[in-house]
Amino acid sequence: MSRKVALITGASAGLGEQFAHRFARDGHDVVLVARSAARLEALAAKLEQAHGVKAHVFPSDLSQPDAPEQLFESVRARGLTVDFLVNNAGFGSCGPFLEQVLASEAEMVAVNCTALLKLSHLFARPMRERGAGRILNVASTAGFQPGPYMATYFATKAFVVSLSEALAHELKGTGVTVTCHCPGPTHTEFTQRAGNGKTRLFQRTGVATAEAVAAHAYAMMMRGRVLAIHGLLNWVGTVGVRFSPRVAVRALAASLNRQG
Repeated sequence: MSRKVALITGASAGLGEQFAHRFARDGHDVVLVARSAARLEALAAKLEQAHGVKAHVFPSDLSQPDAPEQLFESVRARGLTVDFLVNNAGFGSCGPFLEQVLASEAEMVAVNCTALLKLSHLFARPMRERGAGRILNVASTAGFQPGPYMATYFATKAFVVSLSEALAHELKGTGVTVTCHCPGPTHTEFTQRAGNGKTRLFQRTGVATAEAVAAHAYAMMMRGRVLAIHGLLNWVGTVGVRFSPRVAVRALAASLNRQG
């Protein structure tokens, strides 16, 4: 029997790399997607040597408009059937919205939202036809409230939460599951690009490791959980947002996202 195949975006580091190890450890072949071909090749060699699986490398810049369609066609041309889709690629920025580079903010929407939407649509349709498949969309606890000083990032994650829950409902009974995983602050390369490593949010104790978050997300996807929040404190905070005045929610998020 052929091994199942997992496609992971943002696979070159952080959560994506951890997901690749999880799937390979369980005997699944992997399709590794990110911009850096060199890092993907190095990871592929490591996974194949350690776990005896096949690791396929597909360098792609998902901020480009046609990248998701090109990736889908390239994977299909290689004769690969994707059983697990992990939409993990994404990035953020930190600081007042009007001080950000507009092109970079638009690129964030393209990666965090548009690419995820397209890949979910492209790969879920053949999954539905086969009557089997799992999709894991990596969102964030940021998706449950507005985020002054990380305004675009918070907004993109709200999109991921909403789309994932809706798609999960529409696919009930088809054999295809959609899991939206919402971690809180996590130690990855994300903080370097976003520039929020010195915010109050990341200066607190208890910031999660990428390994722990990936392990939880992987387990929730395999169980078919629709919405999963990593960590008790994150869960409590997310529930609390629902019952707090919006002005207080905005103010708290702003205080956590400010530098220093």
